[in-house]
Amino acid sequence: MSNPYFRFKQFTVWHDRCAMKVGTDGVLIGAWCDVAGCRRILDVGCGTGLIALMAAQRTAPEVQVDGVEIDAGAAAQAADNVARSPWSDRIHVCCDDFVDYAAASQPPRYNLVVSNPPYFEHSLLPDDEARLTARHTARLTYASLLQGAASLLLPGGRVSLIFPAGIYDAVDAEARRFGFFPRRVAWVSGREGTASKRVLAEWGREPVAAVDEQHFSIETAPLQWTPEYKALTRDFYLQL
Repeated sequence: MSNPYFRFKQFTVWHDRCAMKVGTDGVLIGAWCDVAGCRRILDVGCGTGLIALMAAQRTAPEVQVDGVEIDAGAAAQAADNVARSPWSDRIHVCCDDFVDYAAASQPPRYNLVVSNPPYFEHSLLPDDEARLTARHTARLTYASLLQGAASLLLPGGRVSLIFPAGIYDAVDAEARRFGFFPRRVAWVSGREGTASKRVLAEWGREPVAAVDEQHFSIETAPLQWTPEYKALTRDFYLQL
């Protein structure tokens, strides 16, 4: 049986009641997203609350972090993880469909919308309903995510996502359709010398002269982390 929790340096995430467990994708986007200057942050599809907790660790005490999660079991576990954390007074978890949440949350109030969204849009759907909701774009599409972000972000706000590298052009086209322009892109491969499997992407409201683009790998060999991955995640992982 897998461990029911994952311990980080400053907090512990229990995930035994969540369809999707703590994973590398969530840690990557939680560590990479730009939280500088933020006063309020929204984690869409917050699951266990991992990204919201990472955002709270990385920001000043006055910064508020919200998480929205459609699955009641995951939302309850995220709230429990928040309650056990050092930042229980400034993270709020809401159980709601993000489309409904965005429609009801006017006027705009966030500086950053961040998400590790469901991405297996064209793969076989699993039987379990919770895993379907967590892993597939059957309910939360990139278009609905970006449209909601566009309505929730304050001027100068930004949206940060992680998703499969092969669909970057399609997701970027959706982002531009809703008035966003790419600012930062990081292509991530699992092992040095292999193709990128994930992309971390950030869009803002205004075009930039040059997109900040980088490539890095997670490992040089099994359990041998690259300097780039260590630098990005060392404030979180116990072993680094």
